[in-house]
Amino acid sequence: MTQSAIDLLETFPNPTPERDYIIKIRAPEFTCLCPKTGQPDFATLHLEYVPDARCVELKALKLYIGWYRDQGAFHEAVTNQILDHLIAACQPRRMQLTAEFGVRGGIYTEVTASYEQPRLNP
Repeated sequence: MTQSAIDLLETFPNPTPERDYIIKIRAPEFTCLCPKTGQPDFATLHLEYVPDARCVELKALKLYIGWYRDQGAFHEAVTNQILDHLIAACQPRRMQLTAEFGVRGGIYTEVTASYEQPRLNP
């Protein structure tokens, strides 16, 4: 049985949920495959979020990122998929993911996707 990517994400209780604070994570070893050519694409992922009740566990995040190594994905799709998975796992107050892909054919690609928790009206 194969484990899906989202199953690899683990979280832990936010030690200070009463305060907004920013967690920044940089993952310089992201790799996936170009779905057209099968060639590897390399990226640095920049994650920034304000946690609510849960925080992303770093070892689990590393394993999650490694899952993509053999997956074919367009830059835009994989950036949004990762953000969606992270939102589902920890339900942050705010989250932004920027994927800075290495040069390919003389072109650099950077994709940024964001999320903000809906505010309730009093």
